[in-house]
Amino acid sequence: MTVGSVVIVGAGPAGAALAYLLVRRGVEVALLERHSGFERTFRGDGLQPSGIDAFDQMGLGDELRRLPQAIVKTIDLYRGGRRRARLAIESLGFIPRFIPQPAVLAMLTAQSQRQPTFQLHMRTAVRDLIRAGDRVIGVQTDGSEGPREFAADLVIGTDGRYSTIRKRGAFSEPHSPQHFDVLNFLVPFPDFWPDRTTVRLELGPGCITGGIPTADGRLWVGLTVQKGQYKALRAAGSGGLTEELLRRTSPDLAAHLRANAEALKHPVLLDVIVGRLETWTAPGLLLLGDAAHPMSPNGGQGINVALRDALVAANHLCPVLARGNDATMIDAAAQRVALERMPEIVAIQEHQRKQTQTFLRSDRLSSRLAMGLLPLLARSGLASLLIGKRLRALQHGVVPVRLTV
Repeated sequence: MTVGSVVIVGAGPAGAALAYLLVRRGVEVALLERHSGFERTFRGDGLQPSGIDAFDQMGLGDELRRLPQAIVKTIDLYRGGRRRARLAIESLGFIPRFIPQPAVLAMLTAQSQRQPTFQLHMRTAVRDLIRAGDRVIGVQTDGSEGPREFAADLVIGTDGRYSTIRKRGAFSEPHSPQHFDVLNFLVPFPDFWPDRTTVRLELGPGCITGGIPTADGRLWVGLTVQKGQYKALRAAGSGGLTEELLRRTSPDLAAHLRANAEALKHPVLLDVIVGRLETWTAPGLLLLGDAAHPMSPNGGQGINVALRDALVAANHLCPVLARGNDATMIDAAAQRVALERMPEIVAIQEHQRKQTQTFLRSDRLSSRLAMGLLPLLARSGLASLLIGKRLRALQHGVVPVRLTV
């Protein structure tokens, strides 16, 4: 019996997880990654219960928990230079873990490499799709060994928000106008921080600056800026960006950042792109993760929904590919993946849109007022009462996702 073959483009969470699930069922998988390694900073590290549950269902929960991680138990809300409220995260129904994504991806690919049907090709960039009529039958790549072609019964694009597979597949570009981006820095961990399980959110007029302990003992600082503001700040010189960051933060954190000014000179910009394709498939082609539905950073959902995409894709694709390479059956299975995943993606993106409109529109008085009221809502317990049920659903999954293969 001929087993179906798959090329997965992009070794991020969706691609690496799906590759593992397919190869353990004997499907032939070539996983292509254009970078030489996984060590890139400020990837989505926040795993919610839904993402942790995905690893448990894959049988990799113990391996995941052995990786370096920071567990968040408390959120301190600051405004006007002092702490206004403290939230126990468990009261909101979840405890997130920040696990470096490079370590997660290395673990997933190491598990896949135990299977004889798995191939990992690093430094391999896709240049175009190979077609036979209207069907995609493989990809053309450039790599360390020069040009190469990979044939496949199904090509799966998990190559992120700037997906090459989406562009080459002539899908429409997903876009929902956004009003903010996020600038990220890493600095030494401050002596005055309460502990390594506490996150600080500094609330400004329509903006947030956050400090999150990292698994390697540093502090991840991120600040939201209006779309286009980063270019203006850079034009004002490196001091302009530093002063904007210091202006937003409380005196203790500002002094710490000033003392580590060198670390502020090279921020990493997250260009916030949000949207979803109405169609994730074409003959011989399937898009998943940010390639199909780039997520807002609000609520840290990106890696978690990508993992859930992989579980659902495995449920539909494994039985078909294990039986052979029937193109009609493969395409029908791919379409079922998109159909099953769409309701959760729609629900989460709508919640993220409302969050942005409520708190992160610095051009709106209502948003500035809502940010000012947030500490009061947190102290009184009204925040949990008003959004707790929806928040728990988002963290644990809007719809049930169970791995069946």
